[in-house]
Amino acid sequence: MKLKIALGQLDVKLAEPAANLEKARAFAAEAARVNADILVLPELWTTGYDLANAARYATDVTAGLFAEMAGIAREYQIYLLGSSLSLPKNGGFGNTAVFLTPTGDLLAQYTKLHLFRLMDEDQYLVPGNQPTLVSTPWGKAGLAICYDLRFPELFRHYALSGASFIFLPAEWPHPRLSHWQTLLRARAIENQVYMIACNRVGTSGDTRFFGHSCVIDPWGELVVEAGETELLLTAEIDLDLVSQVRHKIPVFADRRSDIYGDK
Repeated sequence: MKLKIALGQLDVKLAEPAANLEKARAFAAEAARVNADILVLPELWTTGYDLANAARYATDVTAGLFAEMAGIAREYQIYLLGSSLSLPKNGGFGNTAVFLTPTGDLLAQYTKLHLFRLMDEDQYLVPGNQPTLVSTPWGKAGLAICYDLRFPELFRHYALSGASFIFLPAEWPHPRLSHWQTLLRARAIENQVYMIACNRVGTSGDTRFFGHSCVIDPWGELVVEAGETELLLTAEIDLDLVSQVRHKIPVFADRRSDIYGDK
C-alpha cells in the first residue's frame, strides 16, 4: 500500500500564530496540489516556544488554533498533523499533537510524554499520560513529539502494538544534528517501521533549528531528507516494505521477553 507524505518544514515565527497559519495554509495548498495524503507540520508550529504566554494560546483540541488547523485540513481535503499548546484534562498546559482527517475531524491526539528541560518545558507544561496508537486507512501509526525520540521504550511499545509508521513533529536544534539523524535511523531499524519526522528551521532567541525533516524506511535507509531552509518536502512510501523487512529479519519473534519483559 502506497502513502504520499508531505513534510512542512516551517520557519516558525515566535508568538505569531497568524503568520504561521498563513504559511501552513500555503503548504497545505501545495501538498493538495501534488496529491499528498498527509501533511505533517513541526512541533508547536503555531506559536513556537512562547511557553511563558501559554495561557494566551492554549485551548481544548477542538477550539482556538486547533480549530484553525482543522479548517486548513477541511479546506484542502488533506490529513493534517502537528502540535500546539493545549489545555489537557489533568490541568496545566500540554504540548499536544492532533491528527486531523480531510473533513477536519479529530482522528487522534497525543500529549508529549517527556518534557524537555533545556527548553523549560518542565516549568510551563504538564506531560501526557499515555501513548497514542491510531488506526489510519494505511495501517496503524504511533504519535510522538521531539524529545520523545530519546526514549526507545515508547517506539518499541508502538511497534509491538502493530504500528507500521510513526510520526514525529519536532523543534530539534543545533548543535545536535547528529543525534537527530542517528536516533531516527535507530528507531526505524530496531522497530522495523517508517519514521516520519518534521523539524522546524529558523531561529528563536539564541536557538537555531536545523530542519533536516525526513522519512526513513524500515531498513534504516533515507527515503527523503530536507536541508536547513523552509520548504515542503514530499515522499511516497510503500507500507508493504514493513512486513517484508519483518519477515526477512524476525526480531519480534526472536525477542527474549521471558528474560526482560515487554516494558
